[in-house]
Amino acid sequence: MYAHQFRWLRLSAIPLITACALPHAMANTDFNEAGKQMSLMLQNFHYSKMEFSDELSARFLDIYLKKVDPAKIFFTQEQVDFLKSRFASELDDYLLSKTMLEAADYLYKAYEVNALRRFAYAKELIKKEKFTFDSNRSVERSRKKLKSWPKDEAEMAQVWHDLIENELLSELLRRETISRLAKEQNKPDPTLKEKPALEKLLMRYDRLEKTIKDVDQEEIVETFLGAVALAYDPHTDYWGARQMERFQDSMNTELIGIGALLGAEDDGSTKINGIVANGPAEKSGELKLGDRIVGVDSNNTGEMVDILYMKLDKVVDLIRGKENSEVRLKVEPADGVGPAKIIVIKRAKVPMKDELAKAKIIEIKGASKDKDRIGIITLPSFYASMTDDNNHSCASDVEALIHRMNNENVDGIIIDLRNNGGGSLEAVRQMSGFFTGPGPVVQIKDTRGHISSQTARKKAIFNGPIVVMTDKLSASASEILAAALQDYGKAVIIGNKTTFGKGTVQRPISIAQYMPFFSNRERAGVLKVTTQKFYRVAGGSTQLKGVESDIVLPSVISAYDVGEASLDYAMEYDKIPKSPYYSKDAHISEILPELRLRSSNRVALDPDFRIIQEESNMLKKRIDDNKVSLNKATRQSEMSKLEARRKEINKERKVRFAEMAKADTLKFNIYRLNLDDINAKSLPLADPDKDKDTFMKTAEDPTEQLDDSPDYPSGLDPELREGINILRDMLELS
Repeated sequence: MYAHQFRWLRLSAIPLITACALPHAMANTDFNEAGKQMSLMLQNFHYSKMEFSDELSARFLDIYLKKVDPAKIFFTQEQVDFLKSRFASELDDYLLSKTMLEAADYLYKAYEVNALRRFAYAKELIKKEKFTFDSNRSVERSRKKLKSWPKDEAEMAQVWHDLIENELLSELLRRETISRLAKEQNKPDPTLKEKPALEKLLMRYDRLEKTIKDVDQEEIVETFLGAVALAYDPHTDYWGARQMERFQDSMNTELIGIGALLGAEDDGSTKINGIVANGPAEKSGELKLGDRIVGVDSNNTGEMVDILYMKLDKVVDLIRGKENSEVRLKVEPADGVGPAKIIVIKRAKVPMKDELAKAKIIEIKGASKDKDRIGIITLPSFYASMTDDNNHSCASDVEALIHRMNNENVDGIIIDLRNNGGGSLEAVRQMSGFFTGPGPVVQIKDTRGHISSQTARKKAIFNGPIVVMTDKLSASASEILAAALQDYGKAVIIGNKTTFGKGTVQRPISIAQYMPFFSNRERAGVLKVTTQKFYRVAGGSTQLKGVESDIVLPSVISAYDVGEASLDYAMEYDKIPKSPYYSKDAHISEILPELRLRSSNRVALDPDFRIIQEESNMLKKRIDDNKVSLNKATRQSEMSKLEARRKEINKERKVRFAEMAKADTLKFNIYRLNLDDINAKSLPLADPDKDKDTFMKTAEDPTEQLDDSPDYPSGLDPELREGINILRDMLELS
């Protein structure tokens, strides 16, 4: 198993870094043992079967440095070179010899000391430097693209000088813009209630300083082992106990807590940004939107914990707890008037309804009887319960929505998978069968080369035409569903040129079960490891290539470098033989040329798609240029041009959208079909303004209120409208 002979090293101090020993209690879990076992598991279970080596060890360190310093603003190149000389070929040895914490603590302390030094310098600049914003210099929009770190401390000082100058200039320009918009719209100026710009920046760096110090052993281990796992592929990862719990919450679509959306503020407090409808917080009536939590007594025992500047995920952990238990909160009122108050709330199960499948039915007035009703299913993720007492999944929810749509005599369905990053493989297997009927929906190959099929077993429950909407963020399970429906000839895929391109399967494996019985393994964590690749029933992989759209639509997101191919150490694309147990319906292939022609003609004449394409081109140019000026006059000129364009677009849209809204009233009846509406005697009419508050009430942002850009009429964006048009074409051509 060892790729090379272990070499013992005695660590010495790193030049330019005060890397003293990190104070920590070894606490409970034997993380050194956990690190060794995870290393063995990686080499045995990962699809690649890649063994540790000096080259792989160097990759561990490269990824670690990218994780803690992605913008290359903490370490100098001199420091990075020294770290590489000491650790690059040795990190695998630390892991396998059960001395991982020695390296993990050392590296984290090196990062912490550097980060704190940079923050201190930043605060010094904010307090003392007199920025004039009249130079011809510029800075990178994104420093992640840079190949190397600043070469020495002198170059690093200039980097931070430019960073602070840009931050301050951006903040001043933001305030000027907001003040001007408020005056133009005869509204209160939100900036009058803000701290002065310099003070706000100082508060931001105070928070960053406290956040970087507020780490425990689990977090240090998570950062280190996460870098080790990511060296195998972008989706293999290490999850500490807390991170695994959060993942389970996200998959379960419910959690036990108070039902409030929290946000971190620069002043160190935790703000109430949203309150779940009918959740514990709303029922108590005491917690208000905009209130700030400054203390938490998790068990209502009288021991209040000061949470100022505490990381948001740790605050969430303190507030969550067992069902029917009480949590006591110290809360400062949103309006800032009056003293802090103490609120006690009983925890309960809080369904995250905004993350669940939802639908609409659009009735097209004046259309022929068999072409007048279209269903739209929106699926944010492929969720599925990970607890024994709850078998709730998106598959059962979507099945219920389809049955109601059938009862409502829907003629065709749009499945909206935009921004859907995937989830449960079992859920997508079941869901594919709702449309394909019995047969294979995805092929899976393991590390031994053995190929098996995930098969749908039930009869299809919808046989009408289908449009699947995707984008570059549609990944994994979304790609399985889109690919299956495309391969069977059951759907037309529309959206970006391709989807994300994730064609691998991960399995979460508890590290504790591989640790010696006598070792402390209570919070050893989980290795989420790639064990399989999935393939379309037609034989091709979605890995790297994704699912190509049958009809490509303009999109702003297409300007971003998003997708599997942009990630480090992504696995390769390949093919396997097609499944012998499926056959493709040829109808869509026959009508696809006509569908493309009709769509392209509409898109060419659509003013919103023209605007979207222009914005995409402008964004792509800014991203490629990767420069932003530090000259205030230059920035103001650029912003003025963008603002003039925005006003021109809004002026035209307000008139046109008003006409579209009237036309929609004459053309459509749009009915809401959320999961709570499944058994309703009759479906309610959809109301975009009211329906958005059905699941959660959110705090109003005074700055956002100044954005006078009109919403798309009837809650139907251009891509969705074109999806409806394409589906109507399919009904006509059928």
